[in-house]
This record gives sequence, structure tokens and C-alpha cells, in this order.
Amino acid sequence: MNNNKTIAIIGSGFSGLSSAAYLAKQGYNVHIYEKNETFGGRARQFVKDGFTFDMGPSWYWMPDAIESFFKDFGHSTSDFFELIKLSPAFDMVFGGNELISIPNNYSELRNLFELIEVGSSKELDEFIDDGKFKYEISISNLIEKPGLSIFEYFQYDTVKSALKLNLFSSYQKQVYKRFKNQKLRALMEFPVLFLGAKPKDTPALYSLMNYAGLKLGTYYPMGGFNSLVTAMVKICETNGVTLHTNSNVTKIECLHNKVTSILVNDEVKLVDGVIGSADYHHIETKLLDKPFRNYSEEYWRTKTFAPSSLIFYLGINKKIKNINHHTLFFDGDFEQHATEIYDEKSWPIDPLFYVCAPSKTDPNVAPKEMENLFILMPLATGIEDTLELRERYFNLMMNRIEKQFGQNILDHVIVKESYCINDFKNDYNSYGGNAYGLANTLNQTAIFKPKIINKKVNNLIYSGQLTVPGPGVPPSLISGKISANLLHQHLKKQTHEILV
Repeated sequence: MNNNKTIAIIGSGFSGLSSAAYLAKQGYNVHIYEKNETFGGRARQFVKDGFTFDMGPSWYWMPDAIESFFKDFGHSTSDFFELIKLSPAFDMVFGGNELISIPNNYSELRNLFELIEVGSSKELDEFIDDGKFKYEISISNLIEKPGLSIFEYFQYDTVKSALKLNLFSSYQKQVYKRFKNQKLRALMEFPVLFLGAKPKDTPALYSLMNYAGLKLGTYYPMGGFNSLVTAMVKICETNGVTLHTNSNVTKIECLHNKVTSILVNDEVKLVDGVIGSADYHHIETKLLDKPFRNYSEEYWRTKTFAPSSLIFYLGINKKIKNINHHTLFFDGDFEQHATEIYDEKSWPIDPLFYVCAPSKTDPNVAPKEMENLFILMPLATGIEDTLELRERYFNLMMNRIEKQFGQNILDHVIVKESYCINDFKNDYNSYGGNAYGLANTLNQTAIFKPKIINKKVNNLIYSGQLTVPGPGVPPSLISGKISANLLHQHLKKQTHEILV
């Protein structure tokens, strides 16, 4: 299809890059406008003193879903980067400095479970089989639905499987029913941290994440997660997308029920359609006049948002012994930290946190004989963020890391950058400074998410982690595909009506 219709994509995160590629493939004149200096949104990368830091995502799960994007353009991820399956998949630290390595081999994982709790390997098999069933149903029948109507989900296989999807049962309830050991419970509950809600408030449907993480495996793209961004930018460019950095969109102009132009760096750009892959709330409240918004400010205040994060990017001038690529510090009180995030909206007393050491897998992200560390602590949205608070928690986490690995690290930090609530707001216009979008609670799943279409402006479509399918890298890729298809269908219908 060749046409001269111009599409503007606001934001170059995964959903923006995805939607741009699919629309360009249909023959549209597509422009991506990115307010920051580099592409990738939360998956940006920066280099300092020989260290290469991924700024956001670091867990490469659901490789088949990511591979599907590249197949749609006649490629494979292997055309752009090497994908390494991590072994161990990750480590978990519990109280008393106990560390458990989670193997990437499922047979070894079963043995580990049985060693910790007799009879649990059989329960694991059933839990993972259940997760596999939900994963396959979701990928084939659910995840690419635009969430505009309940009737989208009335397919034979989906309706037949509805009870087995456990939509109305608690994720935590399913875990606690099968596993009694607190370490196994923590291991099985940790994947929903990426969904941004307490396990007791997350539908049991999301046990599919256990299948994705524990059975399909945890991977790492060599060169860092930004290798995926770079590959998607190449796909976009190959298909004719024009990409603009340092291009801040400050207004979406509408006439009647149609976007006519956008304002980029104070310059008017005429458009035939817009994909808003920037923060949904920001687009609604800052770029659109009130009559053209889907939702009120009150609507957003009632939503449950996934956490923000306190992140540190560290360059260490020595190698750290005994640390693997991913380490989860579960040596604090999970329930207490979750309450502080979602209920009390406060800085945590005894936080859980996560350490990534990509230089253990990829020697190119740090100078020789040095280490690259990424430390992340989940945090409530919308709370105070000061340099003093950041520093207090930096020292708290570093003390626990040094104690766990039995060596001095703090004195060897030669690069140190922090990132927190204020930065998420400034760089991504992120509502409340959230890091992951909306929590995947039952009343914020599928048709209950903010609508992917603008109900008052028919050539404005949203994409990304605040709409369907939800937070995470693969869902964002799929969100871009859904939004591109919807806009294409609208423009094709509009052209047909004009011709008739």
C-alpha cells in the first residue's frame, strides 16, 4: 500500500517503535518524535568512563513474543544481537545471608524445590503446566485484543478455558495453596513484582509469568537491553520511518473529532493520525484540550499504579566475587515493603531490592577487570524524592550487598549515577513518577484498562504500558502492533468513504 498520509508517533519507547514499524510497513509516512536525546524510552542507555548502562529493563523474558515482532519484518533477533540464556537464571538472598541460585534447567529446578520442601516438585509441575496453559491461551487468543469490548473475548477456546484462567482468584492464594515454605512462596511470587501489584491483588491468571520466567528461561541480549532498541530502530529506518530526537510535542490540535496537527518544538506539523506512546495521562492532560480527553483527573487518581524505583548505576574498579548476573535481595519483609508501596505510600523501612551485574555476562559493558552494577529498589509513586533520601538508601543497600558477598565494594565505586521519582517525571512525564505503568489488578486488566482509542478523536490511538496489554517489554511491543492496526483500519475506512 502506498499513500501520502502522515503519521506522528509521540515517544520512542518499545510501543512507539513497534507501532511506527508496522505503520511504515503499510506505506504510511511515519515520523517518531522523541523528547530526549536518545531513543528507547525507559530502555535508553548511557555511557560514562567506559561503562555502558541500561537505564531500565534488564529481564529478558518471553523471547518468543519478542521474536514474533522481528518475524513480522522478515528478520530474527539473531540478525541484530546475540541472546544468551543465563545460568543460573538468577539468585535470591534471604535472611541470614542465605543465597539460593535458581537454575535455568527445569529438571534441576524441580530437584531444588524438592530439596527445600518435600513434595513441592509435583506442585511445581502442576503450577507450571497451569501457567503454560494460560500463557498459550493469552498469546494466541487474548494478548492482541484491543480491549474495546467484552465480546472480543467470546471465542470458543477462550470461553471454554475461562474457569481454568483463574481470572477471579488471587495469585497469592494459588501459590500458598501449593507451597508452604516461605522461600518457595517468595520465589513464586516475585515475578508479579514486574506487574506492579501485591500478589493478593493480582489475578491468578498471571501465573503465566512463572512459566515464562522459570520454564522458558531468563535471557540477556549481548550489548545490553538497548540492543533490542537499536534493532527496532533499524527495522523502522529500513521501512522508511523518520526518527527525531530532542523533539518535544507540546500540543495535539483537534478539529471536531479529528487530530489535524501537532506542535513540535513550537513548530506546527500537519498529520493524518497520531499514536500516543508517551505517558497516557500526560497526553490527555497536557497535550489535549479538555473536550477531547478520555478521562478526568479524578479517574487517574482512582487508579492503582505500579511502583516507581530508586535506581543506581555504578562503575566498580574491581571484579566482585561470587555475584551473578541477577540477584534479588529478599532478606527483608516482603509484605511490609508492599504495604509501604501501595498502602502507606512511604519510603520503606527494610526494603527488598535487586542487583544486576551485566558485566558478569557481557565484558563489553565495563572496562577490563571492572564491574557494572545496576541496583533497583521498588518505591511508592508520588512521594518525596531528595538527594539525601537517595543517599541514605544507597548506603543501606550497599551495606547489605557488601555483607552478602563478603567484600568491600563501596570504596571501589568510580562511577555513580542515581535515578528516581523526579527523573521519571522529568524524562518520561510519568504519572506520579511510576516506573512500570498501571498495576495488573483484576479491575485494571483487559477491557478495564484505559482505552487504547480516543473515544472523541478518531485518529488518535494510545499505546504503551498504561493501556492494553499492560506493563513489560513484550506487552509494549504488542501494544504498538495493536495501536498501529487500529489506526490503519480507521484511515483505510476513511479513505474508502471519501472515494465512495
